[in-house]
This record gives sequence, C-alpha cells and structure tokens, in this order.
Amino acid sequence: MIDRDAGWVAGAAGAILTAGGSKAGGPVRAVVDSREGGPGDLFVGLPGERVDGGEFAARALEAGAWGALVAPEHAGGLEGGVVLAAEDPLAALQSLARAWRRELAPRVVGITGSTGKTSTKDILAALLAPHLKAHANRENLNTEIGLPLSILEAPPGTEVLVLEMAMRGEEQIAELVGIAEPDVGVIVNVGPVHLELLGSVEGVAAAKAELVRDLRPGASCVLPAHEPLLDGHRRDDLDTWTFGPGGDVSLASFEDGRAEVEARGEVLELEPTFEEPHNLLNMLAGVAAARVLGVRPGGPVEPAFSSMRGEIVELANGVTVINDCYNANPMSMRAALSHLARSPAQRRLAVLGQMAELGPDAAGYHREIGRHAADLDLDVLVTVGHEALPYAEVFEGEAHSVGEPEEAAGLLEELARPGDRVLIKGSRSVGLERVLGG
Repeated sequence: MIDRDAGWVAGAAGAILTAGGSKAGGPVRAVVDSREGGPGDLFVGLPGERVDGGEFAARALEAGAWGALVAPEHAGGLEGGVVLAAEDPLAALQSLARAWRRELAPRVVGITGSTGKTSTKDILAALLAPHLKAHANRENLNTEIGLPLSILEAPPGTEVLVLEMAMRGEEQIAELVGIAEPDVGVIVNVGPVHLELLGSVEGVAAAKAELVRDLRPGASCVLPAHEPLLDGHRRDDLDTWTFGPGGDVSLASFEDGRAEVEARGEVLELEPTFEEPHNLLNMLAGVAAARVLGVRPGGPVEPAFSSMRGEIVELANGVTVINDCYNANPMSMRAALSHLARSPAQRRLAVLGQMAELGPDAAGYHREIGRHAADLDLDVLVTVGHEALPYAEVFEGEAHSVGEPEEAAGLLEELARPGDRVLIKGSRSVGLERVLGG
C-alpha cells in the first residue's frame, strides 16, 4: 500500500492530476496490464508497438482501479478514479518508484549476472527474512518496467529491497540503478549471454559492471572471486566483497545438508534446502550481501525459488522431472547438466531447447554443450527445435530431435521409465514448459 494521497503520487510521478484529487488514500500497487489489475491498483497505460495501454484506462477504472496514469491524449473523459496525465508514462512510473523508494528509506540490494541472479535474489531474501522486513521482486519483474512495479509493491515499513536487475544491452543496468539507487551491488557472474547485442563476453562484463560504476561512493559491492573480466571495473571507494573459492566468503564444507561458510574470518553454519553447486555458490553471494547489511545468517535457508527454475516435478509414472525451462545460456546449461549427471537415477535424460541471443557463434556454443552432455555420459538427449540440432551432432549416446515441445512431450511418454530423471531446459522463447503441459 502506497500510503500517500493523489497529490503526492502526481508530484512524485511528475504528472498532472486531472481528476479524482479528493480520493482518499493511495494505490495498493501499480500494474501495466488492465487484465491483472484490481480494486485499489494504479493502472499505468504504456504505449506499445501494437497497442497503446492508455486505451484500456477506462476499463481499468470501471473495474475499480484506484487511478490511471496515461498520456494526455487518453486522460480526457476518464472518470471513476484518480487520473494522472504524463507525456511519458513509463518515465512517470519510474519517477514514482524512485520517490517511493526514497520515502521507504530502506537499504537496497541490486543483483545482476549472466545466470543465477533470480535464484540469488530468492536466496538472499530467505537469508534476510528472519532478521529484517525484506521485499524482493516477484518472478521476473526485473526490467525497466518490472523493477519499478516491484518497488511500488513494497509495503510501508520495508527495511530492505532485494532487486534483481536484468539487461540485454548497454546502459540498461544503469537505467535500473538510477531508479533503485542501490546501497549494495551484486554481480553473480559473467558469461556469454546477449551476444547478439553486446558482441563479446567483455561487452557483457562492461554492461553488468554498470551496477558497480553507478553506485554511490562508500557503497558496497559483491563480486565473484577471481573474475578477471571485472577487474577493470572495480572501484577503490567501494567496500568490495568477493565470494567463491579464495574469496572473502567461501564454502568450507557441505555435508548432509549442512554448510559451513567462512565470511571474512567468521564461520557461519547454514542448512540450505538445496544442494546444487551453482546454488551453493549463489548462496555465498547472498551471504556476502547479508553481511554487508549487518545480518549474520544462520540455520535453515529455505528460499521460495521462482517458477520454472529447477523445480522438481514427480510424475505419476515414477519419473522425476527437473523443470528448469525459464531460460538458458552456456553457463546455466553446463551447471544444470552437471547436476543432472550427479543426481541418483536409473537413467538420465535431457530435453534441451536452444540457447537464444548467442550471436554468430551460436551453433558452436550448442555443440560445446552437446559435448559436455556426452562427457557426462547422459543416457538420452532430446533436442527441441531447429536451432537446438547442434547439441545432437556431437552427442554420442541415444539422441532424438523434434520440432516442437508437444512432440517432446509425446516422445517422453514413450522413452521415460520409472526411476528416470529428466532435465527440461532451454531459453524462454522455446516454451519448453509445454513439455509438461504448461
């Protein structure tokens, strides 16, 4: 609940209040899809390539929305709630979010990385929960639109904002930093993603490092230990924590669900509900951020991981599925396949879609993953889509190739047996959740 009146909301957004100024109270949250809005929401009508969201403002107000923030041409004649007019509704939404962040006055952690940033966000939120009132992004609300919506969902009394920051090109992280004004910046890792726009892994590192570049002097940052791609982006006026082997925060031991973590000379004992090596590494990044915030985490670590990110699904026929089909890149694909290979099972099957946005060397990256799957001695490989065919070109075991996720679903019904473990992973655009009927 944004407990401020319409005049404050208008001023914070840099908008003109054209109607509803006498309405009591403020909005519950902001939404940009009128179908998701409900009573008490502020509907923000954003112009799109095909449809202008401002055209749906009347419908949102009729459904009980607290108000509507739209371009001036859509504001005339609207009634039934607060009406705010702004030449650039997206910029107004971002200004409103920045103003609410300042009103809340929490500590803010910004998290980015080529892979694992969502899981790190979820883990950090779990580490902080017993100690502070923390608010984190829901699912993938991590873009120039999603991040301000996330901030505006934070209730009064929030002490820490944990905000995942996504990007596809240059200066996009900088835009998000300008909205969230983080006190702590976390870069989980750097790898070959978004190469179509950024051209090289060095370009990816520079784009991610905008988070470090734009932190205020005296702030803190958390970086992977021994990542040379970030060395040139470090700053002497920041408190820099490193994590991973040889870093300020490292994993001393992990056995039977108990982790002993060393953090700048102190020993922390944690009990994570996960055991994947990549998530244990993400946990170290979270521990570093927690220590920066003055929290000494310990005991159970029970994150509510966002959907389609390593979810375990037990099928009625005795087959276990790892639903990790939210996204994929070479780093996350290697980690997921390696974890599959270590998991107890009668047989191990991988259903893989393409890894998108890898540029002109995409086929080579896919073949590298196919060789990795072969080296792990996985039993069956199923590729989905034309772009995923290079996986199978170098895989030496049983391989099948299909065109659509629905075909993969039918094939799995024939191939999978009780006791088998199946990984489903690919870039979001492939829609591999349809393998499970999603």
